[in-house]
Amino acid sequence: MKTTIALIAHNGRKTELLNWAKVHRDTLAEHNLIGTSNTSKLLNDMLELNVQPFGHGPSGGDILLAARILQGEVHKIIFFIDAETPHGHEHDIQTLIRTAVINNIPIALNRASADLVILEE
Repeated sequence: MKTTIALIAHNGRKTELLNWAKVHRDTLAEHNLIGTSNTSKLLNDMLELNVQPFGHGPSGGDILLAARILQGEVHKIIFFIDAETPHGHEHDIQTLIRTAVINNIPIALNRASADLVILEE
């Protein structure tokens, strides 16, 4: 069974996620990939990955991802957050993180933890 990995990045961290994904492109390509609409478009356009979009983060995408976790459809999350910028949907972000933690889903919030999550099989 292929692992489903969610790839998300706040606007201020999209370039960092793209650069990280370039390094791990071959490994990522072996998995089912999902991502918020803008992040998935960026990764698909730049790296020719097949990241399926599931919604826009500030418009409920984080909640949609939390629901997928509860349905057992997501196995790992790579979420490059911009902790220096306030977000209007902060409550949704916290709900997503809490849902991942409660359901024992590995969630990486920066490059160092993403390296560990992607290499752990």
